[in-house]
Amino acid sequence: MSEFTRLPDLALRTLGGSVVAANDESFAEKESLIRPGRPGFQAETFGAKGQVYDGWETRRRREPGHDWALVRLGLPGVIRGVVIDTAWFKGNYPPHASVEAAAVEGYPTPAELQAAEWTEIVPKSDLKGDAEHFFEVADGRRYTHVRLNMFPDGGIARLRVHGEVRPDLSLRDGLGLDLAALENGALVTGCSDEFYSSPNNVIAPGLARHQAEGWETARRRDGGNDWLTIRLAGTGVVRLAEIDTTNLLFNAPGEVSLTGVDAAGEEFELLPRTRLQPDTPHRFRIGNPRPATHVRVDIHPDGGLARVRLHGLLDKDGNPGHRSSGA
Repeated sequence: MSEFTRLPDLALRTLGGSVVAANDESFAEKESLIRPGRPGFQAETFGAKGQVYDGWETRRRREPGHDWALVRLGLPGVIRGVVIDTAWFKGNYPPHASVEAAAVEGYPTPAELQAAEWTEIVPKSDLKGDAEHFFEVADGRRYTHVRLNMFPDGGIARLRVHGEVRPDLSLRDGLGLDLAALENGALVTGCSDEFYSSPNNVIAPGLARHQAEGWETARRRDGGNDWLTIRLAGTGVVRLAEIDTTNLLFNAPGEVSLTGVDAAGEEFELLPRTRLQPDTPHRFRIGNPRPATHVRVDIHPDGGLARVRLHGLLDKDGNPGHRSSGA
């Protein structure tokens, strides 16, 4: 496991990613590449095309060339690492693979993407069967799409593209937005405990469908409390906080408090220690107009949160944070 895997998977289907095209998917569908979770497998499960695989698998190539798949990142950003997983592909994995990236704004067609300027971020590398392969990426530019190439053919279960979200927030100038949203460039930068699930889940898009899609800590026995720190999408003023304990029936925190941190590192109160109910979306108006770069969420004493939303306005006089479409 590499350190970069702690960053969001920019290509994940649940974050808006899409496999927009592939030259071949004869045995197993290209969409499997970006599904959440570990690949599954059940031996001797055959369909009309042979053994069923939870991955992307092409036919046996009988002519020169190689196979490829185009992936639109659900969250454009700076790619810090790639994972190519050949789980369960043992006699039919590709011996080599590479990854390229491109920055194409708007809503390009597959043909327009193919004609775009591509940069190799993972050179042609050896692969093994039924294994995860971790590749660090040093390129600091912002990308919107990646192209997975496998040589010459075979099956790949998952493609993970971990990095830092870099959205273009220029369309939101003058409008309110969720300053804590992963899709807007926010990130959880500190956390007291992530025993059951990742703290970045609380700023993911959409609603949590079950407990594992939120953040949940171990049971605390030392008299303290758990917390996480969110780096906001940019310096901004929080006007409304949503603290959602949906699906947390018997393990919701008893209380929550919010603390802002400004550009100088000074802390100030946004929400005093406030009671929470299980399995409930809570909304609290914030009266402090002071701009923040980070917000600390303290839960008392422990438990879980499904989502945290911090709605407000970017501060035009302060540090714009990650508003730019550049890296």
